[in-house]
Parts: sequence; C-alpha cells; structure tokens
Amino acid sequence: MFHTRRYIEIARYFLILVAAGIALLPIFWMVTLSFKPILEWNVGSGIFTWLPETPTISNYLYLFFRESSAAHAIFASLVTTTLGTLMALIIGTSAAYAVSRFKFFSAIGIAALALRLMLPMVLIIPIMVMWTFLDFIDTWYGLSLVYGLLHLPFSYWLMKTFFDEVPLEIEEAAMVEGASHSRTFIKVTLPMVRGALGTSALFIFILCWSDYLVALILTTHKWTTIPVYLSGITTYGPKAAMGVIATVPPIILGLLIQKDLVRGITFGALKQ
Repeated sequence: MFHTRRYIEIARYFLILVAAGIALLPIFWMVTLSFKPILEWNVGSGIFTWLPETPTISNYLYLFFRESSAAHAIFASLVTTTLGTLMALIIGTSAAYAVSRFKFFSAIGIAALALRLMLPMVLIIPIMVMWTFLDFIDTWYGLSLVYGLLHLPFSYWLMKTFFDEVPLEIEEAAMVEGASHSRTFIKVTLPMVRGALGTSALFIFILCWSDYLVALILTTHKWTTIPVYLSGITTYGPKAAMGVIATVPPIILGLLIQKDLVRGITFGALKQ
C-alpha cells in the first residue's frame, strides 16, 4: 500500500513537470531566439538550433537604437497600464466597500457584472465614436480611462468578496474608539485586505498590459502599446526580444507583491 501511494505521487509530480515543460516551451524558445543572430533565426538559412550557437544582443540593440518607437511603446504601455490599473483599483475598491458595508446602491453589482460579460467589441465601437468627438483618440488619458472602466467590474467583484469576509465587529470596535468611517477604512480595513489588493492589482495590470484590441482601435502612432507594436515587427529576432521585454514588468510586479498575492488567494479558503 505504501509503495502504491508513493508511485502515485511520483507519477503525479512527473505529469506536473511534463505539463510545466510544455507550457514553458514557447517562453524558452522566445528567450533563446531573442539572443540568436540573423543566420540562426532566418528561415531561409536552413539552420535550426534550440540554443544560440553565437549568442548576441543585437536584436535588443536594434529595438532601442534603430527602432526608436520601441522605447516609446514600452513607455506608453507602462503609463496607460499603470494609470488604468490604479483607476480600476481605487474606484472598484471604494464601490465594493460601500456596497459591502452600507448596502449603498447594491444594483451596482449587477451593472458591473453586465459590463464585464459584454464582448469588448460591443463597447469599443461606441467608445471610439465618443472618444473621437472628445479628441481622446491616441492619447494617454483616453486609453488609460478605457482600461480603468473596462476592468473596474473585475476589481469591484473581487474586492467585495474580500470585504464581505472581514468581520464587521473589528470596524465597529475602531469606531467605538473614536475613529471615523474613512479612518477605519484606511487604517483598519484596507490593511486586512492587502492581499486582495495585491491580487487585484496584478490581474488588472496583466489584463491592461496584454490588451491588443482596445489599443489597436484607440491609438494610431503617438501612444501605440507593446502588443500593437509587436504586431508590426516582421523579423523574428527583434520580435522575440520585444516579447521578452514585455514579460518583465508583470514578473517584477508579481515578485514584489508575492507575499500579499498568496495571502489574497488563500484568504477566503483559510477563513472557511
């Protein structure tokens, strides 16, 4: 019986390793391709290698020194994604707390859910018409505003779930000591759901960072983001190098909020 259980555990870990290898294979190929010279990634050369035989950073140098728009695309993605994430997080968290604690305009949850269930194309066409009238097309504030509005429902529903798990007695005890509602919210409640804030921030950041459709329609050249810029690169090496660069900010953010992320994911399960 002991040996059977051990064999099952070994088989389980083996399957996990195989699944992880299959999932990471495209990333591995992209990273190695970004360091290959043109003779190794050119299809017509007839050369195929998993690892670069003569590693080079020429693909990265090409992006930043020959393609000046690459640096601007990175800057545009950082600005619009950060602002959109902050907007969705602040408004969504405030609305979630108001509905959770004061039952204020509880129908906002249904409206947020309906907005989330709509296809992006259903919303982006009227937004494009409105943004054209307001002269918001190809601007950092126009794209950031759309990102914040589109991902606000995600922030609202996730944060409301965590606020409902926080015991009301803790806030009441703080208010008995003389703290106001706003001070209780900032000093008592928010620290308790810090993990949920980190989880929401990471997921919203990834959704905004990887967006292609909205940025393609609402930008032309001034505020073109990384996904749109990537679609215009035709050579394999620079495209792979830009893909590697695009994966860095989400990884850094995930590492910075790693502790809060684990706490946020397991908060509800531990309470139950």
